[in-house]
Amino acid sequence: MFLLLAAASVFSRINGPVLALGRWTGALLMGLMVVVILVQVFFRYVLNDALAWTEELARFLMLWMVSLMAPTAFRHGGFISIDTIKRFLPERPAAILNLVLLLVSAIVLWWAIDIGWNEVTGIGGRFTMPSLMLPTALDFSAWMKVPRAWMMASLATGVTMMFSVNIELIVRLLADLFGAGDRLKSLESGVALEAE
Repeated sequence: MFLLLAAASVFSRINGPVLALGRWTGALLMGLMVVVILVQVFFRYVLNDALAWTEELARFLMLWMVSLMAPTAFRHGGFISIDTIKRFLPERPAAILNLVLLLVSAIVLWWAIDIGWNEVTGIGGRFTMPSLMLPTALDFSAWMKVPRAWMMASLATGVTMMFSVNIELIVRLLADLFGAGDRLKSLESGVALEAE
């Protein structure tokens, strides 16, 4: 029992600040994405001169925003689920079913980490973005194309964070099943023990 509570505490202390940083960064990226899209609309429809890089940058920002904010939604039960069966089950069998679903999620997320890392390090990650460039000199005299791996790293980052949250939810659910749920500290905005 002590090990479950200690593991839940460790995961909570790691996931809490990491997810908070992800939420704030994701919110910043969302604001930046809105600005980029407004610039795109202005240039395309007002000046009739579409910029090549705005759509690509908006997509880049959106992927990172989702990957940084989805783990928080997962932790707090914000994903869509079909819970009809769980509603008709008694509390303990419903918790066991939830544990099985979390274990299946862990397997899928582990597989997704591998896919994400292969996207970063594989052949696709060796290419560059067609129109997205960054300056490499302070006087803007030299530019480099943004590597596609930087965009694909969002997948690897997001599913790694979700895997960590998933393990935390499994440990918390096990502690609850063994009668120590009342000794767990609640998550920032409520306890989400469901694989949703």
